[in-house]
Amino acid sequence: MRKIVISGNWKMNTTAEEAAALATQIAALSATSVEIVICPPAIHSHNVLQAVANSGIGVGVQNIHQKESGAFTGEISAKMAASVGATYTLIGHSERRQYFNETDASVNEKIGQALANGLTPIICIGETLTERENGTAFSVVRSQIEGAIANYTSADLASAIWAYEPVWAIGTGVTASPEQAQEMHAAIRSWLVELLGAATAEAQRILYGGSMNDANAADLLSQTDIDGGLIGGASLKADAFGKIITAAVALS
Repeated sequence: MRKIVISGNWKMNTTAEEAAALATQIAALSATSVEIVICPPAIHSHNVLQAVANSGIGVGVQNIHQKESGAFTGEISAKMAASVGATYTLIGHSERRQYFNETDASVNEKIGQALANGLTPIICIGETLTERENGTAFSVVRSQIEGAIANYTSADLASAIWAYEPVWAIGTGVTASPEQAQEMHAAIRSWLVELLGAATAEAQRILYGGSMNDANAADLLSQTDIDGGLIGGASLKADAFGKIITAAVALS
């Protein structure tokens, strides 16, 4: 049985003090049957890591650069993230693709940097509303997967986590129905079987990342191929995040 992952993406929110306080509250929610990850703004990594020390909660960054080092003002590398104690990184989040021109090729390079530095990549994929409406959602998501993992082996990607983000359901309050989400998750797993082999595909966790919250988490997490959630707004409220974790524990 795949261990459920509940990962919070704080995006560009919280001051240093707010981040430490929120992390302290979340540390009290630790549950060994569920893998809990929080991804604060990188500038708060030190404070957050101190707040969750010994809780079993993992800390990740929201983005890494595709190069190890260099003249890339404002960027952070996988090596930097690992050096402060981060153990996860989001890669290819839809907002990175939309606002910062992230491509499947850059996602592919970033995965390599994550793996080389011991970070677990949470690889984000998903279609826009236009792609959903014009019937290309499945081909778009498959293409994103193929681009992301090109030239990597099953062994390379054994620890990778996927996050399906229907872009039309992020920050809109609209959520894919459990049936819609399961349909895409099942398709993703079937493609991973083709690309990486059955053993790797069956072991990999595929998270749902489109406005999961404390009200809909149980229905979404009960689907066969939904192995957790990449939580946005609800991860900024310890009580709501805690209810999602509780729902996950009940299904573990």
